[in-house]
Amino acid sequence: MKLAFIVDPLNEFKIYKDTSFAMMREAAARGCELYTLHQEDIFWCKHRVAGNAARLHLTGDKHAWYRSDVAVETDLAAFDAVIMRKDPPFDMEYVYSTYLLEMAEAHGARVFNRPRAIRDHNEKMAIARYAQFTAPTVVTRLEKVLRDFLAEHGDVIFKPLDGMGGSSIFRVRKEDPNVSVIIETLTQLGTRTIMAQRYLPEIVDGDKRVLLIGGKPVPYCLARIPKAGETRGNLAAGGTGVARELTARDREIAETLAPLLHAQGLLLVGLDVIGTCLTEINVTSPTCFQEITQQTQCNVAGLFMDAVEAELI
Repeated sequence: MKLAFIVDPLNEFKIYKDTSFAMMREAAARGCELYTLHQEDIFWCKHRVAGNAARLHLTGDKHAWYRSDVAVETDLAAFDAVIMRKDPPFDMEYVYSTYLLEMAEAHGARVFNRPRAIRDHNEKMAIARYAQFTAPTVVTRLEKVLRDFLAEHGDVIFKPLDGMGGSSIFRVRKEDPNVSVIIETLTQLGTRTIMAQRYLPEIVDGDKRVLLIGGKPVPYCLARIPKAGETRGNLAAGGTGVARELTARDREIAETLAPLLHAQGLLLVGLDVIGTCLTEINVTSPTCFQEITQQTQCNVAGLFMDAVEAELI
């Protein structure tokens, strides 16, 4: 198979933990030809979508881990699969990329996750479709609504709808003297919509990343445990990842959502679960493959490649 990965710059990869690298390594072990593109390499011209794709060779070295051939203009439909792994933020350039990839699909390209499905699932807002599993939540840019929510629950989380890695997430208590400036900053004086959720004290036991692949849950999750004095479990914010078997509640959430999300074109999804509550649905570039594999011997990248191969039959 010829696989094209749309990724961030390769020289920025931390291959000891990078999920895209784990996918590439597994694909190479199965004899696949690997190619990489950056978001800006994709274009529409002469009624087809193409990209400047470079053949990628994995060296096995921990430092100089790859070698790339000169990029060649290639129709995206010429690849057996295109794997969209560009990290957020989900800005307008990302949206434009989904438009291009959707046009590529119309000409025969197989894209995972499907671009329309990525576009339709804001990673914060998508939980509203499954409100039976969520903590109390509001989405608004109105200061009064946010203040009323804070007054009702006393201890809440405010976060932007387009953040990643725990950036710009605030825990706010009713008596916090900085409430006004936090709301003003996050909403940009009432011009940007944000999310508020009731604070979940179970975060001390970890913000669990539950992976769904090909419409089925991976049997292990990664609990990202906040460092001392921190309310965010994100690994990018200093959290520690501990692999665990899914709890009964984790499995209930995962088994309910997995077939529904897969049917919409989402081959790989990362659910975030704190305690018994679903907090986010990650569809752009879900991670944690390597941490789970290293701690449990469950080959998550292998499960992903099995799912890709099954889609292409």
